[in-house]
Amino acid sequence: MLRIYTGFTRSVPLFRPVQLQSSSSRSGLLDWLDQQPVESVLYIAFGSVGLGVLSAQQITEMAWGLELSQQRFIWVLRSPNKIDELPDGFLARTHNLGLVVTQWAPQSEILGHPSTGGFLSHCGWNSSLESILNGVAVRPKIAPTKGIVAREEIEMMVRKVIIADNLEGKAIRTKVKELQNSGKKAWTEGGSSFNALSQLAKQCEMNSQAQRHKLKAP
Repeated sequence: MLRIYTGFTRSVPLFRPVQLQSSSSRSGLLDWLDQQPVESVLYIAFGSVGLGVLSAQQITEMAWGLELSQQRFIWVLRSPNKIDELPDGFLARTHNLGLVVTQWAPQSEILGHPSTGGFLSHCGWNSSLESILNGVAVRPKIAPTKGIVAREEIEMMVRKVIIADNLEGKAIRTKVKELQNSGKKAWTEGGSSFNALSQLAKQCEMNSQAQRHKLKAP
C-alpha cells in the first residue's frame, strides 16, 4: 500500500503501470532520450488543460530558467499557441539541450526511460504514481497561486534535481528510489496492493454470484 497524507493518513492500492505502446509506434521523444546520458533529462508536464496552464509571464520565466540551467529537458506545453509565448530565440538557443512538445507525449514511457532524471509536475494522482513507480525524482509545480516564480529559482531547482553531485538532489533521488522499491513490493504476489486487489476481485465475484442466484430464484 502507498500511504497518502491529506490531513489524515489513508492507504490506497498501488497499481503497476500498463505498457500500451508497441515498438512499431515508438515515439521520437524516446529515440531522443536514447541519445542522452543516464538521469540527465528533466521532464516537465503540468497535466491536462486547466491544471497545466501557465501564464505567458510564467512561461517566459520557465524558459529562461531552463536555458540558464544548461540542463537537458523535455517540456510539454500541450498547446501550439504557447510557442509564441517563449522568449525570442529560445528554441534555437536550446536546440542541443531539449525539446518543446505541443502535442501528446508518452509520459509513462518517458518517466520509465533511464535518461529521465527528474519530473517537474502538477503532482496529479497518475503523475505521482508514475513518478514513484519509475523511481524518478518529482518536484511540485513551482508556479504559486499568486505571483511569478523567477528564472533564477527555476534554474536553481533544475540544477538541484539533475546535477548528480548536488547533495540535496542526491537525497531526493535516494528517497524516491526507496518509494519505488516499496511500490514494487506492493504490487508483486503477496504484496499489500496485490492482496487488496485480489480481495476486491473475490468480493466482486461473490456479489456477482449472489446476484445471479437471486435472479434465478422463483
